Amino acid sequence: MNFEEYAAKPLLAAAGIPVPPSRLAETPAAVAAAAADIGPCVVKAQVPTGKRGKAGGIKLAATPEEAQTHAEAIIGMNIDGHRVAKVLVEAQVPIAAEYYAAVLNDPASRAPVVLFSTMGGMDVEEAAEKDPSAMRRVPVSINEGLSKDAALAALDGLALAASTDDIADCLVKLYDAYRRHDAELLEINPLVVTQDQRIVALDCKFTLDDGAAPRQPDLVAQAAPEKLTALEAEAQAAGLKYIELGGSVGVLANGAGLTMTTMDAITHFGGAPANFLEIGGEAYTKSKVALEILLKNPNIRSLLVNFCGAFARTDVMAEGVIKAWQALQPDIPVFFTIHGTGEDEAVELVKRELGIEPYDLMDDAVQAAVRAAGGEASA
Repeated sequence: MNFEEYAAKPLLAAAGIPVPPSRLAETPAAVAAAAADIGPCVVKAQVPTGKRGKAGGIKLAATPEEAQTHAEAIIGMNIDGHRVAKVLVEAQVPIAAEYYAAVLNDPASRAPVVLFSTMGGMDVEEAAEKDPSAMRRVPVSINEGLSKDAALAALDGLALAASTDDIADCLVKLYDAYRRHDAELLEINPLVVTQDQRIVALDCKFTLDDGAAPRQPDLVAQAAPEKLTALEAEAQAAGLKYIELGGSVGVLANGAGLTMTTMDAITHFGGAPANFLEIGGEAYTKSKVALEILLKNPNIRSLLVNFCGAFARTDVMAEGVIKAWQALQPDIPVFFTIHGTGEDEAVELVKRELGIEPYDLMDDAVQAAVRAAGGEASA
């Protein structure tokens, strides 16, 4: 769940990390009024994506009239598929140095990692690729948190334009905000040192862990709308979690974990999944609408159905898919693999109603689906 800058920066301010004075505006006239109060300012497009500056979505203004002119150009523009509906009018800051700071989830260590670089205000990924030593990484124990000593150690040897102690304090506060708000990512780029030695966050990117949404209802209300494809929007309206991908093997499974495992197996055997779509829990009652949405993707060349029952019965889930298949009668090959509670009944249903023999092993079903879609299906 992504947040625009205006909604993310208050999290930094609440943690004790200074941010410039600013005001949100939706019309050029409101931008001019804000600029009259703030003084020399920056007019910044509010969209949940990066590279706004390169797209022309961030402009400096010395006067209210100049700010209004910039707003007229920025409001309504499209940045990476997002239409700009509002801008942040923010006070200009005299910059002496620009740094990068972030806390994010590290899949490799299954723990948070704090990042810091003196190469802020640019495409930090490209900078780190050119000079890996420019990015300091601090793995953090989720139980112990980030200590001041660990933050100071990460900054050791860097030529900084401000007190090392002050920047270490900022990193500790950033990590605390990351934990408090169930973030997947909390990033400041740039974190600047001003000419009078103050530390100020000029931007903020915040991504909330979707699974933590019930704990953060106030934040969820401020999240940016998801950028959905037409099929993803249709699935959302139907109460289904569907993600459209670029492959040719359709996936229908119960449970998010099994669905992702199935997608990984498709990739392993040389294919490419066309979607994420799981119909576990009550969603199996929506088999027909799920199958309709899935089949609207013109790239799908085969369908893989993978059910694994624990508490849910696989024969009940299979019955829903069978009825949907019979009603829609799609003209693509389908491959089943079924295990768990009710699997004998489920396998018999598929054989009797569709004339299809489910595979005993998931790998065999995956390889068959990949071959049918024109993939490699090699181990």
